[in-house]
Amino acid sequence: MLNRHIDSVIERHYATTKKALLLSGARQVGKTFAIRRYAKQAGLDLVEMNFLLQPETKRIPEGAANVQELLLRISAYANRPLEPGKTLIFFDEVEEYADILTWVKALVDEGRFKYALSGSLLGLELNDVRSEPVGYMSEFQMFPLDFEEFIRNLGVSEDVLKSVHESWEQHKLVDNYIHEKLIRLFNLYLIVGGMPAAVQTYVDTNDLQRVLLEQQSILTLYRRDIARYDPDDKLYINDIFELIPSELNAKNKRFILKDLNEHIKFSRHENSFVWLRDADMALPTYNVEEPRVPLKLNELRNLFKLFQNDVGLLASQYVGGIQLKILQGDVNINNGAIYENAVAQELHAHGWKLRYFNSKKQGEVDFLLEQDDVIIPLEVKSGKDYQRHAALSNIMKNKEYGIHRAIVLSNDNLSESENVVYAPIYMTMFLHHREPQEPMVYKPELP
Repeated sequence: MLNRHIDSVIERHYATTKKALLLSGARQVGKTFAIRRYAKQAGLDLVEMNFLLQPETKRIPEGAANVQELLLRISAYANRPLEPGKTLIFFDEVEEYADILTWVKALVDEGRFKYALSGSLLGLELNDVRSEPVGYMSEFQMFPLDFEEFIRNLGVSEDVLKSVHESWEQHKLVDNYIHEKLIRLFNLYLIVGGMPAAVQTYVDTNDLQRVLLEQQSILTLYRRDIARYDPDDKLYINDIFELIPSELNAKNKRFILKDLNEHIKFSRHENSFVWLRDADMALPTYNVEEPRVPLKLNELRNLFKLFQNDVGLLASQYVGGIQLKILQGDVNINNGAIYENAVAQELHAHGWKLRYFNSKKQGEVDFLLEQDDVIIPLEVKSGKDYQRHAALSNIMKNKEYGIHRAIVLSNDNLSESENVVYAPIYMTMFLHHREPQEPMVYKPELP
């Protein structure tokens, strides 16, 4: 049984509010399991209705005159009485029956039971779903396991994590033995990834072949989902999804529309990319014209990289036994795409907007992080020449940008030189975006 960050989030939610809880995110990231686990640990009776696997449950709310009648029907479906304060009613796969959202306000107001919902948001109008029960539902997005979750479930102790975090904060060397172990674990993470089924399989068996079979099963499910929501092939969703590995393996890693269709125009097929983004199957990383705040205003929406939502799924799509080559540290394979995908995945899970910088004159910087009106460039290096970064140096020398520090992630131990922190790749786990904490109060002077 895997331990997840979301476990404490769910526990805190129900301890502090009577609102319903919505877990959103890609398919197979563990939403259903998280709700079941909470119910079991809290000693609650779980009444679960899955609108995808049990389509007959869609009939339960239809025609109900009021909330009391709906609860009576749910009790009949569960074949047992609903106990006030001890029952958690769980609506799963709500993307299959969004009308259930119209009942959330009334159910929460009725007040006798706890409510949870989950959905992969495939083919769903997100604004309609989220705006329906404003004030009565809290939403949390789930992701594949990040690296910290991964190594905790493999048995890395709290003391080790505290020691490494201290090295990150104080910019000092990690103990060399621990550093080497964590690099090996990061390489393992590149192969296994963070999909719960794949991680659980590895924890139980240590068999990478069985992990690969789990990953292929998830990819097959994704393809079926795409086919369901794009039955007439009006969108290029599946073609785009299948191209991600090869596009990332190209020299500049940018998604080239001509590789999809020689005559394709982004404006006509933008919805295909939006669908993959909203379903959290792919992570668009947009180019910016200049590394200035706010980055949002400098985005070029038609120039982007498209990363896989899980690095393990990406690695499983490459042929030629890349898994063992990564574990063995084979210098003849190009890890750049896989490293960048792992970092993109980690940043996305930690709340960052994904952006990069590329210009003909100054070069390319892998990621730009924006925090408190400060831009922090971030480079990802899979080779030994990690201190060579012409583009990074160029934008730091440009006084107009006002960039005072940068981060380079590599396989080497931590060091610092000329406002550049050279950090081990596994320290991505410490890069969390923080929302502004100070109240934005402004009182105008009156004439």
